[in-house]
Amino acid sequence: MTVPRLALLDNGSLRPAATHRLRAVAAALAARTGYEIAPVSLLHSHRVPAAELDGRPAEILEPWLERHANVGTREFLLVPFFLGPSRALTGFVPGRIAKLQQRWPDLVVRVAPPLVSEDGEGSDAIAALLEERVRARLAEQSPAGPAAVAVVDHGSPEPKVTAVRDRVAARVRERLGPAVRAVAPCSMERREGAEYAFGDPLLTTLLDREPFDRGDVIVALMFLSPGRHAGPGGDIADICAAAEVRHPGLRLARTELLGGHPEMAGLLAARLAAGLRATPR
Repeated sequence: MTVPRLALLDNGSLRPAATHRLRAVAAALAARTGYEIAPVSLLHSHRVPAAELDGRPAEILEPWLERHANVGTREFLLVPFFLGPSRALTGFVPGRIAKLQQRWPDLVVRVAPPLVSEDGEGSDAIAALLEERVRARLAEQSPAGPAAVAVVDHGSPEPKVTAVRDRVAARVRERLGPAVRAVAPCSMERREGAEYAFGDPLLTTLLDREPFDRGDVIVALMFLSPGRHAGPGGDIADICAAAEVRHPGLRLARTELLGGHPEMAGLLAARLAAGLRATPR
């Protein structure tokens, strides 16, 4: 079987740390599979100064595809570094591919499944990683009583992505059992309007409710990379700091991000294999 040109694809960020994370995971995936894996972002990352990226500019999807298509490559496989079936994967990427196929009608660009598929495949594996991150924080606490756990993702206008978060949170609740006093899913942010209420509650709202407004609460981060939301000094940190001011008895701890987990390359390798098995469209 001829292997297509492969890329690990993330959404992209203006924070250099996100590109560094993508490159590290792509290198781990390459070592795991024996394939050459290019770290490629959908948008944004190309605007990070190369000096902040070890002198090597980040690449984004459309120019990367164009560059290889110009020298004759016609088959590609994108492995999403995404937790669920976001609109970036189901809408934006197919639109970019269709545009390029106007120039190269024989271009074939497949997209492997995200870490958690629409049917829920992969949710147990992500829940296991998140449980491990939570237990690491539990081990650092004083024995004042069971903690509560807020499973937070970015928030999405796509209900299928929110369903992934809720499914993972439910599995985390089952896996942690009596080790914690409560587990609840929430979003960092959501769009205005009743039609997006499926993303509720927001993290800031959850931290004003019992039993998340007091005692030890672990914010379990369903984020892969340290961008402006989940990185140091990011939005999540600001939300947590403000909640501790509102509730003096609240003690918040955040988990490590999922993207740096040593098992991540194995999960992505399984997604890559699934993409290779898929029939080209």
